[in-house]
Amino acid sequence: MPSFTKESLETLRNKIDLVEVLEPYVRFTKSGASYKGLCPFHEEKTPSFIVQRGDMHYHCFGCSAHGDAITFLMNYQKLSFQEAVEFLANKFQVKLETSNANFENDNFSKKILLNALDEATNFYNFILLNTKEGKSALKYLYSRGIDLDFIKTFQIGYSLKDSIVFQKYMYEKRIKKETLEKTGLIRILTSKTVDFFSDRIMFPIRDALGSTIGFSARSFKENTFGGKYINTSETFLFKKSKVLFGLNYSRKRIAKEKKAIIVEGQIDALRLIHLGYNITIASQGTSFTKDHVEQLVNLGVKEVFLAFDGDRAGIEAAIKTGDLFQKNAIEVYVVELPANKDPDTFIIEKGKDEFEKYLKQANDYLSFLVKTLSKKYNLQSPSQKNELIQKIVSQIKNWDHPLMIHESLRKLANLTKTPEEILGINVKEEPNIYIKKQGSISNIDVNFDLVLETDLLRILFLESFSNPKLKEIAKLNLKEEYFKITVAKNLYLKFLELKENEKINNLLSLAINLDDAEERLFLSEMLHKKINKEIIEETFINTLQKILDRYWMEKREEIKIKIQSGRLDDDAVTDLAKEFDKIKNTRPKVNLL
Repeated sequence: MPSFTKESLETLRNKIDLVEVLEPYVRFTKSGASYKGLCPFHEEKTPSFIVQRGDMHYHCFGCSAHGDAITFLMNYQKLSFQEAVEFLANKFQVKLETSNANFENDNFSKKILLNALDEATNFYNFILLNTKEGKSALKYLYSRGIDLDFIKTFQIGYSLKDSIVFQKYMYEKRIKKETLEKTGLIRILTSKTVDFFSDRIMFPIRDALGSTIGFSARSFKENTFGGKYINTSETFLFKKSKVLFGLNYSRKRIAKEKKAIIVEGQIDALRLIHLGYNITIASQGTSFTKDHVEQLVNLGVKEVFLAFDGDRAGIEAAIKTGDLFQKNAIEVYVVELPANKDPDTFIIEKGKDEFEKYLKQANDYLSFLVKTLSKKYNLQSPSQKNELIQKIVSQIKNWDHPLMIHESLRKLANLTKTPEEILGINVKEEPNIYIKKQGSISNIDVNFDLVLETDLLRILFLESFSNPKLKEIAKLNLKEEYFKITVAKNLYLKFLELKENEKINNLLSLAINLDDAEERLFLSEMLHKKINKEIIEETFINTLQKILDRYWMEKREEIKIKIQSGRLDDDAVTDLAKEFDKIKNTRPKVNLL
């Protein structure tokens, strides 16, 4: 993740027109130097959402929402800090420079590649709708129940069989051959250059901001070379294991309702989104990954509905995908469609109302798992019943959250009519051991000190501009020595200093005032994760309490080690024992205002 230079962030801040950023989401009425509209963060009939012309902040006098352009994009559009910065830089034509030359080159390349893919999207869509060659593809789409509005909404297109037309068009747009190769649109062979996509219906694959980053192409003729679907090859922009198809259309509502529908195919996703189920996403021709799940966790998702194909492969995919979500304490419901039906064909044949019934009748994951696996075992046989239950118990115990494991084991006992004691539910487990693993914020290894301190700073930095109480609570309770991560401590102290001197009033001004590249990188990575705004103060206080407890326990441990060292005389040991008892009986508590 890049660390943008303070100079480029300063340039961006000076270019931002807050009213222009907000106008797509708020209908403003101008009154003198003020712009007033209905608040997008809560329901209201009388406008109380105000922006002063030339000011960099909005304020709602109804719900107290307050912030700048970046805060708005993070809270309303659910963008990360980096995504919000890049969105604004693109909107106001600011070149973002970074302290790392490779990132700067990547940022420059990204703009060139996105422009090429945008031109390709327009080209394919035009060919489908306006040419003789596109008529057969258009006819096929109509036969699948895909109408003109659907095609225009999602910019579906058609790739010609003849490579010359596409390449000539792109060269006329001054897009170089090397750029087309890097986007995966062409392949440069020894003797010639050919289109990667030929004679196929084209579905743009978009990132979370709505920019085309690749294509999924479907054959509709029997003689078309290759599989039914082919995707853009892995590129700088397009990583299959990380892209959630349809997220750009569904992101805002998913974050608001904290639930998502997950399907297997792109057409399935677009069909549901077009019908108003704009909480739908699909993986990109691959099974769901930890990266996919993490994106939804960061959006605050609490439950998912798996509407996979009603065949054996779809059932197996539902078991594997459901396990990933259950592991992260996200409730899973499985929509069991009839055999050999996918959401698209089911809706075409049965209609939206019938699909809605299946959604409402969806089975919870554990009931689905027991029912599905039971078909492979004879539950009248004690041996086979034992094998089935041990298989599911083993799966459940691999989940990450103790309460989720406990409640799922109880449910399993009920579903299989097995005494809870046999599943080990009432067996006392060894307490968790605090393990510290070192690493950077982006490392795979978990550094629990790092997680704890970044969780605290994330809430503090994101919310204290609109809720000053959080800063005062932190200032009242946190001492410099309570931090174990140096960059986190330095960032916290810098934040307090800047706030006390009234040098910062939003996230962008905080980033601009950080001279240290490591601190800017840490801030950018830290803000990539979302927070649950419904329990901000509760989470903040709980995290602060954990930091106080950590320091308290470590001080106790230090005294114990000194006492047990054998190097002190009796008087010193007695004094330390008294100190230990005093500390032991005075567990610190967060001091609230």
